[in-house]
Amino acid sequence: MKFSFGKSLSKAFKAQKKISRLVEKAFKAPQRKPIRARPTSRPPKTVLVETAGFGSNPGRLIMKSFVPATRLPKNPALVVLLHGCRQSPDSLDVATGFSVLAKERRFVLLYPEQRRANNAQGCFNWFRPSAVARDRGEVLSVKQMIEHACERYRIDRSRIFVAGLSAGGAMTGALVASYPHLFAGAAIIAGMPFGSARDAMSAMGAMKLGATPPPGGWGKPVTELTPQATSWPALTVWQGMDDRIVNRTNALACVAQWLEVRGIDESRGRLEEKPWGRLQSWKVAGELKVALYLVRNIGHGLPIKRRTTSTRRIEDPFVIPAEISAPAELMRLWGLAKLRA
Repeated sequence: MKFSFGKSLSKAFKAQKKISRLVEKAFKAPQRKPIRARPTSRPPKTVLVETAGFGSNPGRLIMKSFVPATRLPKNPALVVLLHGCRQSPDSLDVATGFSVLAKERRFVLLYPEQRRANNAQGCFNWFRPSAVARDRGEVLSVKQMIEHACERYRIDRSRIFVAGLSAGGAMTGALVASYPHLFAGAAIIAGMPFGSARDAMSAMGAMKLGATPPPGGWGKPVTELTPQATSWPALTVWQGMDDRIVNRTNALACVAQWLEVRGIDESRGRLEEKPWGRLQSWKVAGELKVALYLVRNIGHGLPIKRRTTSTRRIEDPFVIPAEISAPAELMRLWGLAKLRA
């Protein structure tokens, strides 16, 4: 009896290298004029603190957080942020200033971080069924981080919010699909609909060409995962109109997914033209349920307004100057106002 393990392994390694090259090519920094700090300024020291021992951590993720030095409210809010491929929590935080917002508004900030040992490009594995299955893999690791933060800082469980960029946006959809009761609000930024891929190759195809709706519609993967769910967080979807990494049709699929889950007729949305792009929103009894932010003149990334005199932020190719600031808008939508010291 002959075995051909050598040839099989060789094919597997070649396929793995091909996937890595495709991912690296897709997430190559956009060709645009970089935003740099003044030559005399130094990159700020990281403000995020790593926490070990937060749970069984089946997804083998890293937990980082920021807790304002000023006195927290008795029951503060919690904001969970998931980075994109080829990013880190530290780079994303410096570029967006979320820790500054946390200090001003006195909420706790949680950053799950992917390990390169899990994904060579630092992407959350949103396309692997084992990573996004309820109470398994990476989604369970993030849930354990949230539970740890809730217990340690006496978090107001009615004010837990989650947002993610790119692969982090896709993972945000998986978290909301798995644990809708956990979150009061969510934002998928340049992400993918839940259930749109089953491996790295199908993920690349869906990102480039647009995901194909599953049998039964986009709502089915979510309702099959949590059929007992009766309430869902308000959810916003953000997409750059010039995105060349994640096809714009995926944002429309994300919207369709959550409208179907909530039983909202797509034709009932309100369309508004804004200086920064286009806003389409769906409300029930005056309360926002789903919204789509299509942002003009930006590619793949998170939109933010820049102050030309600022030296605090360092370059991040996936945090992009725009006429609207996603962090500021999320603070407004989530009711996280500035608090007096």
